[in-house]
Amino acid sequence: MPAFIRQLIRDASLPAVLAGVIATLISFAGPLVIVFQAASGLPAPLLASWVWAISIGSGVLGVGLSLYYRAPTVIAWSIPGSVLLVTLLPTVAFPVAVGAYVVASAVMLAVGLSGAFDRIVARLPPAITAAMLAGILFGFATRLFVGMASQLVLVLAMFVAFFTGRRWFPRYAVVAVLLTGVSVALLTGQVHGPLPALSVTVPVWVTPQFDWQAIVSISIPLVVVALTGQFVPGMAVLRTCGYARPAAGPLLVWSAAGSALLAPFGCHGLNPGAVTAAICTGPEAHPDAGRRYVAGVAGGVAYLVLGCFAGTVLALFSTLPKELIATLAGLALFPSIAGALTTAVADARDRDAALVTFIVCASGMSLFGLGAAFWSLLFGVATHLLLQWRWGRAAVPVGQASR
Repeated sequence: MPAFIRQLIRDASLPAVLAGVIATLISFAGPLVIVFQAASGLPAPLLASWVWAISIGSGVLGVGLSLYYRAPTVIAWSIPGSVLLVTLLPTVAFPVAVGAYVVASAVMLAVGLSGAFDRIVARLPPAITAAMLAGILFGFATRLFVGMASQLVLVLAMFVAFFTGRRWFPRYAVVAVLLTGVSVALLTGQVHGPLPALSVTVPVWVTPQFDWQAIVSISIPLVVVALTGQFVPGMAVLRTCGYARPAAGPLLVWSAAGSALLAPFGCHGLNPGAVTAAICTGPEAHPDAGRRYVAGVAGGVAYLVLGCFAGTVLALFSTLPKELIATLAGLALFPSIAGALTTAVADARDRDAALVTFIVCASGMSLFGLGAAFWSLLFGVATHLLLQWRWGRAAVPVGQASR
């Protein structure tokens, strides 16, 4: 038996495995819906191939990178990229869109190889990246309370199960939430429809066609939103939880290379996860940060399995109440939000900049086609520079001007 397999078995724990599986299930139950919207006009085989490609790519990279770096490296498809394609994809033929995917992947590969992205990420103040992460996760956490209006018993039962678990068995609190939610849904008759038949997804090759208009309208926006809306938050998750590796550059290179190889099967872009990664990188996955990489491996394996049977899994998820998934995601992110907020306000000199970052990101604003994550970073860094910039003399830290 290879040494890394023996080490993986020794480091494995039930909470870490479940954290990875739950993170993957949340990806299938939530962000994948956007892909369906973007691909609404495609034939079923192409849609199935698209889901297969992003799932297999996420799985292979997640397993490989987590094992190599011994860090919970969660890879997923680009959510802001999916949102862009909802409006852009109907305007072009699918082979032309695939060509645009290839070009976007090539551009990101070049950025990763240049090392520029590493230097940018290294210069960002930790308080600002932590505040951006908290703002991203905040919106997901609030959805569990919104769901109370229509599913009071279900949401309250899961809420009580989570904090009961946090007090008595914190490592298994999320497991208790999942079991409670499914049990309540079954007892109240909210699981609808017959069990779907098991069927294997078959990938479909699409030969890329390159068109300069599609490159301008699809490739460039995909690159911008992936770098600002996924890679920066994804790196913030790892750094906030204390992981110095992997560096941004290699992670960008591997993600872009995987995206390019799978683009002819429909993959529109792979990148580090942010929301789902937060579930795998926190202490709830394992108290020992050095053993949380098991969550990344487990999540990657779950992607591989679910990708092979994507149609069956998605049909199964459609039988569960959507409030169950939203509540599970929100509660699972509580510890990560607390950790990010603690880091964001720890340094008094960057507290105002962190607060601006958090508010802008949590607002969910969009301007000029760019999402809240990008603008929160821009406003946060601008506030940081305004407060900390030396105008001919030493800057006076905020809160000390009147001393």
